[in-house]
Amino acid sequence: MPILNDKRIVLGVTGGIAAYKAADLASKLVQAGARVDVIMTRSATEFVGPVTFEALTKRRVHTGVFEGWSEAEKGHISLAEEADAIVVAPATANSIARLALGLADDMLTVTHLAAAPRGTPILIAPAMEHHMYLNPVTQQHLEALRGRGAIIIEPEQGRLASGAIGVGRLAGAERIIASIEQALARGGPLWRKRVVVAAGATVEAIDPIRVLTNRSTGRMGYALARAALQAGADVTLISTPTALAPVHGATIVPVESALDLLAAVRDHAIGADALIMAAAVADYRPAQAATDKMKKTDDDMTIQLTRNPDILATVATPGTLRIGFAAETTDHERYALDKLARKNLDVIVLNDARAAMGAETNSVTLFYRDGRVESLDQAEKLRIAEQIVERIAGLLPAETP
Repeated sequence: MPILNDKRIVLGVTGGIAAYKAADLASKLVQAGARVDVIMTRSATEFVGPVTFEALTKRRVHTGVFEGWSEAEKGHISLAEEADAIVVAPATANSIARLALGLADDMLTVTHLAAAPRGTPILIAPAMEHHMYLNPVTQQHLEALRGRGAIIIEPEQGRLASGAIGVGRLAGAERIIASIEQALARGGPLWRKRVVVAAGATVEAIDPIRVLTNRSTGRMGYALARAALQAGADVTLISTPTALAPVHGATIVPVESALDLLAAVRDHAIGADALIMAAAVADYRPAQAATDKMKKTDDDMTIQLTRNPDILATVATPGTLRIGFAAETTDHERYALDKLARKNLDVIVLNDARAAMGAETNSVTLFYRDGRVESLDQAEKLRIAEQIVERIAGLLPAETP
């Protein structure tokens, strides 16, 4: 189940030009299953009307400490007590200063004060002109908030409202949501576990233009990385080039060829708690890639191929749970069991290559080292990934938060 499902998120919107982007953030949070309570500062309402957020969240927007307050609701105390996380996006320089100094003069600041001692995750997403963001005073305020446990979602580089280019753009909604998910994953089944995921199709150069590759999109590997993050893991994603959206929160290690992937696995998988090899690795590569583009002629062409190393069979990872994938078209079970034994795996996940590659859904069979066999019914790849991650967590010793 998605980690945001039925979670109560308080979204604080402050008075900057990026306030309009908070509407998209609120919408995406609702789509992810969250219940979103929006608090707007008075200046934020000059940029976006409260009715916009009420339409998106189907909940009343809070704009003042005493507005609509009743003994039954308890105002800001109720919001602070019931919030699973508080995110301020956009956070202007003024609002950051007020939060850092502990002021309590509007609904947002008093809710922040009431929530902080409870250990509620508080996330701050600054958005302002770059000179204001880089001002030492602003940085001191951010450091003070960080020192009290707040998570600062750093702004991005780009064109600002003034037309200048610099750091200060509000982080994208996907990045903010990933940060919220990570904050909520604290104490999850993979908390304090280090998980390495390899994803995508390797690319073997024939010449500077042409390559040998395969049909894998990397979607399953990326889904596994997201599911591991939502379970609380520290995730390293070793990825070949893909057209997929980035996995925010994971450490990304870009690779292209099988040899690149082998080196990356050697560098990052040793000492990991789990290694998930979901990459589709080429068995062969051109023996010698041409340095210049090969020209077309009237003759047939023969390209000599040489064997790529078997990464899982080559890299020893003592103490690491090892999960492999098998994409087969015939004799599915026999080939999967052979790989399970030959590559010294704890689990191998069997796909039907014709049905899985490039598709948004999948059905898989898990073969365990101890002889157990488990089938996961057809579902979206993220749901399949969540189920696989649940099984991985069950095979690892639990950590105490």
